[in-house]
Amino acid sequence: MTRPVRLLLVDDDPMVRAGLTMMLDGVDGIAVVAEVGDGKDVAAALDRHPVDVVLMDLRMPVVDGITATRWVRARPQPPEVVVLTTFDSDEEILGALRAGASGFLLKDTPPAEIVAALTRVAAGESILSPSVTRRLIDRTVRRDEVAERARAALAPLSDRERDVVRALAQGKSNSEIGAELFLSVATVKAHVSAILAKLDLTNRTQVALLAHDAGLV
Repeated sequence: MTRPVRLLLVDDDPMVRAGLTMMLDGVDGIAVVAEVGDGKDVAAALDRHPVDVVLMDLRMPVVDGITATRWVRARPQPPEVVVLTTFDSDEEILGALRAGASGFLLKDTPPAEIVAALTRVAAGESILSPSVTRRLIDRTVRRDEVAERARAALAPLSDRERDVVRALAQGKSNSEIGAELFLSVATVKAHVSAILAKLDLTNRTQVALLAHDAGLV
């Protein structure tokens, strides 16, 4: 992106918000345009401010991060959502990812890594490692039932689209997928768009979760 990534901070701890704002705002490539203390205030903030990425806490007193993420991703042309967590609840993180979050960051992640992750997400990439996806799924779901549903959901995809899905689930970028499958980046993007439309999903992370559910990776 040629302009800074516009960021909305959502956390009920004012000290955390102040620390993140101090750490991120003004860093090359990031602009904190707004902050709110609860999920209930996210919609109003998005109505007032153009935002590329929402950095979302999970546990808040009125509207939690999972519900707020679902609301955000249901908006027309929604911003991306990155969960901010202490990683104390795998089930909550998985719930946020299924609601449409593109990945998560730990609250003690170094600033340079946070900036890099937010930039990647704003560009349409995910920030979720396949090993973490596997861990989350194995801890929170029954494999056989979930795998059957996932395989049925993936059935409409072509063989080439399934190759792209498999690569997405391995955390590969568009350029890496293109190199592996001998496709241009533009063709990979077209395949990703078609896959999202066929599966009625909103981002690459949801595709990766479905691929793991189906046993493609």
